Amino acid sequence: MKAVDKKKLKSDAHSLKPVVMIGQSGLTDAVLAEIELALDHHELIKIKIRAERDERKLISEKICTATHAEAIQSIGQIIVIYRLNPKK
Repeated sequence: MKAVDKKKLKSDAHSLKPVVMIGQSGLTDAVLAEIELALDHHELIKIKIRAERDERKLISEKICTATHAEAIQSIGQIIVIYRLNPKK
């Protein structure tokens, strides 16, 4: 993805609220399914990960690998990911 595209997606994500929150249970299959649905519907989503910094990094990498999405931005507990929906 080009830097220009990433910059636009970051600005688009600015006004979004997190659609998925990952809490004490961590990254479950149900949470991954919810992320898949959100990506299909919105393409660009915010996820709040309530965990320590190292664990947040691992969880966000797992999410991107499992959903074939691209990490756009990570600030504190919030990550922004994007996956193009070819049906749109």
